Amino acid sequence: MFLEAVFLNNLDPASIAFQIKILEKSGFSEETCIPPSLARVPIRKSLPLAVEEVVTVIFSVVSDLFKKNSINPKAIDIVISNASMFCPTPSLSSMIVNKFRMRSNVMSFHLSGMGCSAGIISVGLAKDLLRVHCNSLALIVSTESLHLNWYTGKNPPMLLTNCLFRMGGAAILLSSRKEDKSKAKYELQHLVRTNKAQDDVSHACVYQDVDSENKVGVSISKGILHVAGAALKANIAALGPLVLPFREQLRYGFSIICHKMWPTRRTSIYIPDFKKAFEHFCIHAGGKAVIQAIEKNLHLRKQDVEPSKMTLYKFGNTSSSSIWYELAYIEAKGRMKREDRVWQIAFGSGFKCNSAVWKCVYDSKSEIANAWSDISSYPVEVPDFVKISE
Repeated sequence: MFLEAVFLNNLDPASIAFQIKILEKSGFSEETCIPPSLARVPIRKSLPLAVEEVVTVIFSVVSDLFKKNSINPKAIDIVISNASMFCPTPSLSSMIVNKFRMRSNVMSFHLSGMGCSAGIISVGLAKDLLRVHCNSLALIVSTESLHLNWYTGKNPPMLLTNCLFRMGGAAILLSSRKEDKSKAKYELQHLVRTNKAQDDVSHACVYQDVDSENKVGVSISKGILHVAGAALKANIAALGPLVLPFREQLRYGFSIICHKMWPTRRTSIYIPDFKKAFEHFCIHAGGKAVIQAIEKNLHLRKQDVEPSKMTLYKFGNTSSSSIWYELAYIEAKGRMKREDRVWQIAFGSGFKCNSAVWKCVYDSKSEIANAWSDISSYPVEVPDFVKISE
């Protein structure tokens, strides 16, 4: 469907060739989804179609969450939605309140423009609100809208978003109610946010703009991996002391001292072994290169990045919801055990790197009723290159 839309809606040969080149190395399967509206010829962008795309996702995931956990919508005290590129009026959180007929005193919030890290930002907001409003239940809904943000121009940095982003969404419940303690899957232990917006290069590496033909798109710079690496380094520096064993912290600190005292010796800075702090990793599936870079720089094993690679393969980059698809993958595989620790890492425009650390508080069986109902088919070997005929 994607390629058909590209060929029939973009007649510029260079733009078509560029998108095919990116897709051939993307690590995506044919299961990734774009809205049906984008397969129409020609593409007709409209607000009703964008709303239809988003509510199809968010109403579905919220309904499934309520049904699975036997939750009455009127029990919800806080609603937080996030979609970086879509901020209609009424807001998505208001649409959720309306659809599920929630109480009149429910607190609702919508976050936009926060990029792919908005899911963790929403968790942080919910955490702070639940501390103030005790004995409350919060609903978080993360998604993204493709329809109005589909780029139809010729600028390669803007065409990247067409190739990377796909439909998806997730709904999460957070609670400060005592009665939910025995039913909870995870306990939030740490949440660390890093914002590099004070740096011009970081601030501009993912940027919504207009091209020379006055067409709106989001430009992704070639230096995004370097920017993401710097943001991750700063985030790790803040997270490390909270989670790493003392021995790992000592080795890291000693290597920094040696590096500063004898810079001419080219002493390398020790990379802490985060496998001693976490059993599972949920790295934002922003792209194959991002996952590979983190795998290499943090010395992770193939099984550590398997949830991220399989999420990218099956669903593509679903923006802020990708880390929840990855957590669902681990659950569906039956790998999550009580006391296991999970590190969720998300990157977003701005530029931001955010981390959430969760501890599993009960032994769960394989979760088959989630997005990975075909989990027995995974993992699969993802080829580095798939030839696409023009």
